[in-house]
Amino acid sequence: MKGLRLRSAAGGFTLLEVLIASVLLSLILGALYSTFFLSHKAVQGLDESMLRLQECRGVLDMLRREIDASFYRDGDKNTIFRIDDRDMYGKQASRITFTGFSSVMPGVTEMRYYIEESGDKLTLYKGILTPFSIKEKIQESDLVEDVEEFLIEAREGDKWVRTWDSALLHSLPEEVKITVKIKVKDKKVLLSVRARPMIK
Repeated sequence: MKGLRLRSAAGGFTLLEVLIASVLLSLILGALYSTFFLSHKAVQGLDESMLRLQECRGVLDMLRREIDASFYRDGDKNTIFRIDDRDMYGKQASRITFTGFSSVMPGVTEMRYYIEESGDKLTLYKGILTPFSIKEKIQESDLVEDVEEFLIEAREGDKWVRTWDSALLHSLPEEVKITVKIKVKDKKVLLSVRARPMIK
């Protein structure tokens, strides 16, 4: 009889021990799942932020290269370099129009970068036009959505100006500063590059 009691006591778990083990296992699995879910959400948000910054950096680099390759000949109506200072809802929304050599079309091409309202957000657009084409149709594409600010300034001597017209000034600016402000994860990020028109 004594041996029988020892065997039954040592051979299994009580109901209370099984319930405590189940509760502990549920807590551990819940903590692991929430940690995984939060880290996955953080990585996904970081990927979206990095993609947005990379997209904006690519657009600025393309614009810088195109301004470097801009072309203006005084007295030639087919060439242009103009910066317009504009404002949309209290946000800087410059417009730049220039002729230069683009990787998209052969020969001298007229390019425009400008901000337009798209829904309730501001979007940066690019327009391309071949000055010598008969159809005069602009090819447009949107580049960056939800832009906070797009500012273009030209250096004239020792000061920066927000307007430029080569038809009046008869030359290209020495240097151009392009600034884009975008919102990334509720923070406003300012990206800026400088270009120097090389073909004079």
